[in-house]
Amino acid sequence: MGNAECKGCPCHKMVGIFIILFGLTFLLGTLNVISQQIVNIVWPSLIILVGLKKLGSGMCKCCDKG
Repeated sequence: MGNAECKGCPCHKMVGIFIILFGLTFLLGTLNVISQQIVNIVWPSLIILVGLKKLGSGMCKCCDKG
């Protein structure tokens, strides 16, 4: 578990940013702002990045303090 001091750390906001990008990808694809091919490439990439973030979450320096 992390300590209470690290809530302001940018690394803890990354999952939320990925979720926003994930939803934005589908919204832009639905509105035909970006092509379906791009949507088909971007959304799996975002899922992979979230997984990598979760795997590396133990490496956060602010969480290792506590």
